[in-house]
Amino acid sequence: MYEGILVIDADAHKIENPLIMRDYLEPEYRDRIGLVVDNLGDQRVRIVDFNPATGKKDFSRIFPQPQGLGKGGFRNLHPETTLGGLFNQRRIEHMDQEGIDVQVIYGTLNLVFSSLIDKDFAVALCKAYNNYIADDCHKYSERLKPIGVIPLQDVAEAVKEMYRCINELGMIGIAVAPNMPIPHPKAPEAFPDIRTCKTISHPDFRPILQAAVDLDIALGVHGGPGSYMVGGISDYTETFILTHIFVQRNQQQLALARMVFDGAFEQFPTLRVGFLEGGCGWLPDLAHAFHEHWEKRIRDFDPKHPYRPSLMEFTKLLIQERGNNNVNIISQAKNLFDLMWNAENDPTQIDDESLYEHYYLRHRDPLEYFERGQIFTSFESDDPGPSYLHVAMGEIGKHLACFSGDYGHWDGVLKDCVKNAATVANYEREHLELLLGGNALALYGKRLRNSLPTANLVHSA
Repeated sequence: MYEGILVIDADAHKIENPLIMRDYLEPEYRDRIGLVVDNLGDQRVRIVDFNPATGKKDFSRIFPQPQGLGKGGFRNLHPETTLGGLFNQRRIEHMDQEGIDVQVIYGTLNLVFSSLIDKDFAVALCKAYNNYIADDCHKYSERLKPIGVIPLQDVAEAVKEMYRCINELGMIGIAVAPNMPIPHPKAPEAFPDIRTCKTISHPDFRPILQAAVDLDIALGVHGGPGSYMVGGISDYTETFILTHIFVQRNQQQLALARMVFDGAFEQFPTLRVGFLEGGCGWLPDLAHAFHEHWEKRIRDFDPKHPYRPSLMEFTKLLIQERGNNNVNIISQAKNLFDLMWNAENDPTQIDDESLYEHYYLRHRDPLEYFERGQIFTSFESDDPGPSYLHVAMGEIGKHLACFSGDYGHWDGVLKDCVKNAATVANYEREHLELLLGGNALALYGKRLRNSLPTANLVHSA
């Protein structure tokens, strides 16, 4: 609690021990995952994947990616939280120390599972992790709420695993990657250097979204650096600092934009999605861009009747600009006009549905998806972003951001994390209650609320 306010860390992390998790894997896969130390002394995970170039399971991949464009974690163990990320007894001590009532637990290694090519291996890894994390959190089930992970490579298996995580393992939500990278069709042998992006909004993944609605659970979209998933600008940077600055924001921004404009939120009006670990300060600008482009390019846009000035007015202005001493000016004006607006290609006669971009959204301002509680983000203890969301977006801006200590990761601040989050701005108490716990309850819904002790629910009411 913080001054009597329920505190929920909406995005904390387990640091998986792959040697322990390997015990949960089916025996046939165990020798395909292990620990290695790179040439700079960092510990990484080696996974043997299917190789599209050879057609065999001999593609040795290192996570997080140790070098090159999109470089992953470098010296990324936090001296205060690494042991707590591994061992829950230490984690609980830290939670008590900082006044955190509940942590929602996402994985770390499992953030890369959707970048694997071998779908059977990905399915096996997800099942192993889910069994592992369910067992790991069971002793502390009132305080630690694990989130399951699913294999985007096999949608049918992913849906089955969603139901198992919720109904059998008692989890409160499901983590999904912002996108799944696939080998570029023109250069499969160059994967993952040359790859394309299949975002979570893709029609192939709609059964996953439907299952989340049917189960009434949140989807937590979570990417990561060095995962070989498409990362936007971070795909063009080669230091971890630059990669980390861009990867989370870009992955979440792309995932959110596609969920909006691909019609996922329109098709599933009760779907709740958290776009996590990318901060929230960028949200007002992106939301404004959504609204502006919807207003000007969807709602009020008619591609079959584009603007076309009159030849007479065009000629008149050209004469005024060039002078009337050129005897051929009228002929030149007509020729130039025809080049710019070819009369032979009458746009009103084009019968092509592709002219209408996102036509199915013409009656729905994207801002409505924020207002009806479908979109959430997270913020960390030193982030002032929540203090101006409501300034930029109105009252709804108070209901979008969930506190996250990012416990277990290198940039997650432990000491005074709740106090700093609460005092970074002069919040009114009702606003602070939303930021520290209320918005997380809205995101994760009844699965989280019903699992809290009654005393906590009284304080959160």
